[in-house]
Formats: sequence, C-alpha cells, structure tokens
Amino acid sequence: MPDKPRTSKRKRAGEGKRGGLHAKTISANPFLALLPAVRKDIDARLHGLLDAKLDAARQHGAEVTELVSALRSLCMRGGKRLRPALLVAGFRAVSSSEDLDAALEAGVALELLQAYFLIHDDWMDQDDVRRGGPSVHAALTQRFRSARLGAASAILAGDYSVALATEALARMEIPKSRVQRVFACFAQMQIDAVIGQQLDLVGEARDVEATYRLKTGSYTVQGPLRIGALLAGAPARLLTTLDRFAIPLGVAFQLRDDLLSAFGDPVQTGKPFGNDLKSGKRTLLLTVALDRLRGAERRTLSKLVGNRRASDAELRKGMALVERCGARELVEARIEELVGTALSALRAGRITPQGAELLEGAARALAARRS
Repeated sequence: MPDKPRTSKRKRAGEGKRGGLHAKTISANPFLALLPAVRKDIDARLHGLLDAKLDAARQHGAEVTELVSALRSLCMRGGKRLRPALLVAGFRAVSSSEDLDAALEAGVALELLQAYFLIHDDWMDQDDVRRGGPSVHAALTQRFRSARLGAASAILAGDYSVALATEALARMEIPKSRVQRVFACFAQMQIDAVIGQQLDLVGEARDVEATYRLKTGSYTVQGPLRIGALLAGAPARLLTTLDRFAIPLGVAFQLRDDLLSAFGDPVQTGKPFGNDLKSGKRTLLLTVALDRLRGAERRTLSKLVGNRRASDAELRKGMALVERCGARELVEARIEELVGTALSALRAGRITPQGAELLEGAARALAARRS
C-alpha cells in the first residue's frame, strides 16, 4: 500500500489524513484503492484551472466563452482519471517517498491531453455523445446553430485543451535535469497517438494491435507510466521494464474498450450501443467476426458496418452473430494473454515493492473494467 511521503508545503485536495493519496487503505487491489483519491485531487485541480480560464475567456465575448465552457463541461463530466493514477503508479515504481505534487500536476496535463484527443476523435467519428452528454462538436453546433461553426470551434477547443496541458506541465517544480525528458515523452505520446489515429482512420488495419499500441496504448498506459517514472528520476533499465509491461497492457485496454462498446451497458460506458459498428471501426472483434462468418450471416454483419441508420434491433442481431461465431471469446482470451505477458515483464524487472503492487493491480483493473 502507498507509503506516506514528505508533506507538501501546499495542501492539495485529496491529500488529507482520511481518504487521501497517502492514507492507509485496505484493499484487495492497491490500484483501485489509490484511484478515488487521485480522482478527487485531479478533479479539484481541473476545476480550479478551468474555472479560472472560463473567467478569463469572458473578456473576449460569448464566442470564446462558449468554447471554453464546452471543454470544461467535457473535462468535469466524469472521467475515471486512470491515466493520472497510472502516472502516480509509475512514479511510485521509482520512489516510495518523494512528494507527489509534480506527478499530480502532470496528471492534470494528461487529462487535458485526453480531452483534446476525445474532442477531435468524436468529430472525426461523428459521435454526438461522450461521457453521457453531448460531445463538444455537438454542443457547439447547437450553441452556434451551425454544424460548420460547431465543428470548427470543436477543433479549436481541442487545440486550446492541449495548450492548457502544456501549460500544466510547465508549472511542475522538478529538477531541471528531468524537464527535457518529461516534455519529450509528452510530445512522443502525441506523435504516436496521431499516427495511430491516421492508421485507424484511413488505413487498412493490416495489424490491428500495432495500431492500438500507437493510438491508445501510447497515451493511456505507456506514456503515463514513463512520465511518472521520469519525474521520479528513473534509470534506463527501469524504463525498459515499464515499457515491456505497458505495451501489452495498452493493447489489452483497447481490446476491453472494443468489447465494452459492442456489449457494454450505455449507461456505464457513456456511449450509444453498437457505436463502433455503426461508425465502421475495424476493431479486432469485427475483423475476427467477418473472417469467421459465412454466407447470409456475414452479409448481415457487413451491412451494419458504417451504417449510422442501423436500428438497435439490427445492431443487437449483429452483435449476437459476433458472439455466436466466437469472436468475443477470442478477444477475451487475447486480453488474458496480454495481461499475462505484462505481469511477467513486471515480475522480471526491478521496481519498488509499492510500485509492483500498484502496477499489478492496475493490470487486473484495466483488463476487467466495465466502463
């Protein structure tokens, strides 16, 4: 369980004696015990930052205020804060006692980077729902009464969010020797995610898992762990261990996301049922199903791919075919295999006992999540 580090001069939300980041919590999964405290702290920091930016935007008029307001709504409307928690776990893999303030500021940057990706991704996929509410381009389209202005403003909202992320990183108080490596890692996450998104958007998905490693794993698991470790001054060999753990886990995370999109409860996932199928995403789940199905069943499923007018009844019929042909079972087995690979890499490396507990807990939590 997390050890109590030195007390920061500035007391942050979520760092008190009860339920804070350093409180002793009994749990079968240390990562899940850490997550609520990280979420509370990150929410408080985001709330303060975005409220201040919203106040500043008002001097520029309603047009700018609406843009910042839509971003704020997305950021504060839920979000599990898994990436900041993984960043803290990466930090604790190196140091069990160093103060977490810089790691939490970097966690804010990760959430703002995530918002940037979500805003642009929703517009590219024409998804109107995110986290149980309107996506940013949908909200701005309604406010400006123009699809063109709504889309253009959403792109700018994403750009604004990633600028705030960079600003959050710049606020960190860390040794100068670590600054360049942290910023370089943050930039590499973005580069990898953009490449993965382009492959997913217009590529032929020749290697679905390679795309997942770039598009999702880069900034969901590998990047957060690396940044946390770099903030704590990690040596090269420890970074290698974290990479070997993170890469398969990042793919497993996206495969679980695919299953949740296909079979999950929209109330929990925050996205419409069958959304990936309607948007035509070439997930591993769909690729396997189309490869296994034959004749009329294959034609039935193929007609639903990219069909945004498909009814819920048609989508449920298509998902039943996916499950019946064994595609769901295969993806579940692949997730289990990838998690096993990640845990083996973790046990072969040299990290702190606290870091090992947190990361093993993270692997099990990310692979088994329901939202």
